[in-house]
Amino acid sequence: MSAKMVGGVPLEMFYLILVLIFVFIVFALFKRPIYEVMFFAFCFTVVMTATYDQFWYFLTYPATQSSLFYIIVSFLALAYILGKTRVVEKMINIILAVVGGLPGGAGYVALFGSTGLAMMTGTGPGNVAATGVFTIPAMIKSGFSRELAATTEMAASMLGNQMGPGLNLVGFGILAGLYPQNNYDLATFWLALWIVGGWLVVQRVVTLIVLCKKEGVRPVPKSERPSLKKAWKEGWDSILLPFFILFPIIFSSKGAVFIQSRLGEDGNKAFSSIVLMFTVGVCVVYALLTGRKEIEKSEGEFSLRIVYNMFKDSLRSVVPVGATIYFAYAMSIIFNKIAVADALQTWVTGIGLSKLGWVVAVVLFTAVLGMVLPGSSQVALLGSAIISTGAAVGINPFLITAVMPAITGVMEGMTPPLALAMYTAMGLAKSKYWPTAKLSYIWCAGNVLMTVLLLMGVLPIFINA
Repeated sequence: MSAKMVGGVPLEMFYLILVLIFVFIVFALFKRPIYEVMFFAFCFTVVMTATYDQFWYFLTYPATQSSLFYIIVSFLALAYILGKTRVVEKMINIILAVVGGLPGGAGYVALFGSTGLAMMTGTGPGNVAATGVFTIPAMIKSGFSRELAATTEMAASMLGNQMGPGLNLVGFGILAGLYPQNNYDLATFWLALWIVGGWLVVQRVVTLIVLCKKEGVRPVPKSERPSLKKAWKEGWDSILLPFFILFPIIFSSKGAVFIQSRLGEDGNKAFSSIVLMFTVGVCVVYALLTGRKEIEKSEGEFSLRIVYNMFKDSLRSVVPVGATIYFAYAMSIIFNKIAVADALQTWVTGIGLSKLGWVVAVVLFTAVLGMVLPGSSQVALLGSAIISTGAAVGINPFLITAVMPAITGVMEGMTPPLALAMYTAMGLAKSKYWPTAKLSYIWCAGNVLMTVLLLMGVLPIFINA
């Protein structure tokens, strides 16, 4: 760790500032795709830190030293398959039949439908595109303003960055690298992500109730709601899909003692690292089998050739996101190697920030960064610093890592001018920019409050790592 200071801050923090500026220039000013930005930022970081001799180690680390990248890509492919088999649409119809008769019912359909999809896909704007085509028109027809319909879908869909596979797993990789002696379990961490996501769902439900009451939103007209009997008959099998995701992960987390007694300590670690990829495989097979008729309707037949082509076509959406995450992960390894976290932890301790002061400062700082930088950049550049400095003021690093997606990736899609999920929803709702942006900040304020309460320990996550 370097003891050099530049402008009153550690040299390592100066590195972070330079990379943040570099990413902003390439992304915001030159308007390059984010996967290109992250590759250039990775190369820039190698040059800046003069770690040329370890270039190939850093570049290949996500593919050779960890299973996290493969898990993320697997879930991205699953998301594409779910869209082809109409699983999401069937799930939404069941939710619509159950809660559509409530005032603002279409909003709850958007909230719970998008949350269900979030657990499987890990993408915010992608969730908007997948579920918004059904939920946004339904909300508008039941009295939602176009702006409220857009921001409700936006706020629900961005839970994908918290509850689905993606940068949250990169955060886990950073956590495991910072504290290898703790032997953190991936399945347990995933449960923590969902519990944090559950608290964010509660926040969104409360916000939705208040906004619906203010706008006088009506229930979805009975003529536009499917009967529960019909919706259940056509889509009951879609409800089982979350079970196939949840059960193996809960078993891996809560059954660790049993698994270790049968497979040994090394076997338990191996089981924990592959259980998510196994889960994806099961879900893909289940989605293909239950969606066979839909595939036959759209493709004319159901065969291995059709399934192969589906996976091949999925590369168009999987590769850009996968590349973004890959280079973000590789860059985080560089910062871990040069001990950025240690330097910043020492610096923050010297400043004397209180626990509450740190929480408020970090949550607001990342919220502002989300206006101009993607969550991938924030986690890659600041993940180790956020975790280590939070630990220095007395917060459990496991808790920090579980909440980190909520203050980076989740906020990124809701905070203009970046706000990719908001723009996607605006396009579907045909809403105006400024009224939509104002409502978006209301949803953001609730997200900020909830994450502060979580990091302060006021709201429990019920898991001891």
